[in-house]
Amino acid sequence: MAINESAILKSELRWAMIVGGIVAIILIAILYAAIAMHVNPPSNREYVDPKTLHLSAEFTEANLGTRVDPDGHIVARVIATQFEFVPNCFVLPANRDVTIRLTSPDVIHGILVTGTNVNTMVVPGYVAQVHTMFTKTGDLLMPCHEFCGLGHSQMLATVRVVPPGQFHPGPDGRIACGDRR
Repeated sequence: MAINESAILKSELRWAMIVGGIVAIILIAILYAAIAMHVNPPSNREYVDPKTLHLSAEFTEANLGTRVDPDGHIVARVIATQFEFVPNCFVLPANRDVTIRLTSPDVIHGILVTGTNVNTMVVPGYVAQVHTMFTKTGDLLMPCHEFCGLGHSQMLATVRVVPPGQFHPGPDGRIACGDRR
C-alpha cells in the first residue's frame, strides 16, 4: 500500500499550520497580557549594600515590620539573615493590597507563605518585592525554602493576617505582632 507524496505533503502542511496557529495564539496572549493587562516579568531591580543595609534608610531596625504609609499603602519590610527573619512575625490585614519587601545581608534565601501565592527568592544586594492580597486570616508560616546553612530548617517567620477591623496601626503607622490596640 503506497501513499503518494502529495498526501504526505498535505498532511505535513496541515500540521505545520496547526502548530503555527497555536504559536500565534500563545504570542497574542502574551502580548495582550503585557500590554493590556500590564502583566510583565519582574524587571525592577533595586540594589542595596548588604554590608550596610541595617545602617541606612529603608532596612534600619526602626523601619522593619509592617507600616502604613501616609498614602494608605501597607508595606512589610523584612531582612532574611542566617538563620532568622527580622522581624520573625509581622501583621497584615486581610482583603487589602499589601507589599512585602525583603533583602538579605549574607546568603540567598527563599520565602513562601504557606497556603498563598507568595513565593520569591531573596538575594543579597537586591530588594525582593511581592505584591499580594491575603484572603484568609490566621497565622501563616513563612519558612525559608532555599538551603542557607546548618540552621536552615529552623528559619521561619509568622505572617499574622487579621480581619480589616482588627488592623489598627499606631499613630506612627506601625503595627507589630505583640500590639494589643
